[in-house]
Amino acid sequence: MNMFTIPQIDEAHARVRSGADFPAYVQAIKALGVTGFETWVTDSHTDYHGAGGFQTSSGSQYSPLVIAKATDAEAFLHSLKIHQQGRTDYLTFCRHCAETGIERWVVSLEAMTCTYFDTRGETILVEQIPG
Repeated sequence: MNMFTIPQIDEAHARVRSGADFPAYVQAIKALGVTGFETWVTDSHTDYHGAGGFQTSSGSQYSPLVIAKATDAEAFLHSLKIHQQGRTDYLTFCRHCAETGIERWVVSLEAMTCTYFDTRGETILVEQIPG
């Protein structure tokens, strides 16, 4: 079983400057054996999953953000678009997610999808990851 570590993931993540770098990051952690992950917007802690039920988690990446109770999907989609164009950094994107009611995202490296959820657990967007 391929067991990956948070330092290995951090090394791959260090090369990410904006959402434009996300597909390359996904390929790098997939090569480590990551099958999926769930990132929580409140503090960007992430639960990583691998083969055979392997799981590890990263710590908080910044001071906790308050997630808006009301979801503004249109504003979120705009924030995501500009982030993917490389016009915002990761923390700015996370702040935008919090402001627009996005609680977390779940990435499946098997399906190559990223699904964004609000605080009620409703799916706001399912995106195909270029790859």
